[in-house]
Amino acid sequence: MMRWYAVHARPSSEAKAADNLKRQGYATYLPRHRRWVRHARRREIVLRPLFPRYLFVGIDRDAMPWLPVLSTVGVASVVCGADGPTPVPDAVIDLLRRHEREGAFDELAPARCLQAGDRVRIAEGAFENIVGRLVAAGDTDRVLILFDLLGRQVRAEVAAAAVEAA
Repeated sequence: MMRWYAVHARPSSEAKAADNLKRQGYATYLPRHRRWVRHARRREIVLRPLFPRYLFVGIDRDAMPWLPVLSTVGVASVVCGADGPTPVPDAVIDLLRRHEREGAFDELAPARCLQAGDRVRIAEGAFENIVGRLVAAGDTDRVLILFDLLGRQVRAEVAAAAVEAA
């Protein structure tokens, strides 16, 4: 019977470890979430590991040895207890997969963590790098910001993705 085990990967090598384990015939699961990343004045959505440096490997200990996992490129160790590798309950893996499919872990709307009155910075657009106060953040993809411009308070409606905590 196949059981899931947590594998500790080397820094930034989760995907490499998963690929190498698959090549050896092991089942793998690397939970990921989507998030916005800013680089060189550009924003894009990337997939990041949900648990940095960890992934799960499915091993049938009666049919497959677990020791070759330790010598796999990208793997640092297997999470073990006193009796060897500690299995992760199937219910936990199923729950992680379901939440990942539904997008429950995604960090695509930075304004969803903000509340009215919070100081925010506009990260892109015509008002880039202006700091103000969040007036309203609804369920839409737009938010209302109040900031000082030329000695007056100005309200602006901007994309929620363009706002971050100041």
